Amino acid sequence: MEENNMQQQINEINRKLDVILGEIDLQRRHRQEMDDLKDDLMRVSRDVYSTVVEELDEISEHIQTGDVLHLGKKLLRNVKNINAMFDQLESMTDLFKDVAPISREIIIDFMNKLDEFDRKGYFDFMREMNRAADNVVESFSVDDVRALADNIVTILNTVKNLTQPDMLQAIDNALTVYKKLDFEVDEKISYVRLFKTMNTPEMRRGLAFGIRFLKSLVERPGNINGADANDINNNKQKLIK
Repeated sequence: MEENNMQQQINEINRKLDVILGEIDLQRRHRQEMDDLKDDLMRVSRDVYSTVVEELDEISEHIQTGDVLHLGKKLLRNVKNINAMFDQLESMTDLFKDVAPISREIIIDFMNKLDEFDRKGYFDFMREMNRAADNVVESFSVDDVRALADNIVTILNTVKNLTQPDMLQAIDNALTVYKKLDFEVDEKISYVRLFKTMNTPEMRRGLAFGIRFLKSLVERPGNINGADANDINNNKQKLIK
């Protein structure tokens, strides 16, 4: 019986020793890990220190310790302003989040409208207009444009008169008659035949109209484009000079 108790006590002691040995081994491994970590941190810290020293050496000529302290004080004095700036930044971020869907729709509509203009030929038209403008610039000089600017009122008044209904009707009638005329002339026509033709009522009316038209141009220069005769004569003298 005593032997059994002795054996149990020995077994209990062995178990406790195993536990103690396990804890000792755990502590040893932990200490080894800490040593390894310390070595790694030392190597890293040495590298970081060397790098910081090199970087600071490059900027040592441009910065002083007082500047760093002044910057630190300024940051501490403006903590409220910095916080307000971050609040505004957060507000702008929220605004961008709210505006993003709307702006996306606007961009999509804009791209659709550009596609519609492209399909309708607006861009081709603009390219051709650009080519036409290039041709105008190459064909006319600055003096021509200056002369156009000086006479633009006269040109616009002339266009205005030409676009009146009665004037357009007269031009259309003249073109219609011109298309129907036969300009083939018999080479053997005589003066007697010409005088007979001039003696017809139609020829007399045509000659009378032409003479009256030329007479009106000579006698009424002041009614042309709203200018008086003196202005026309002055312009003629300037052109002659």
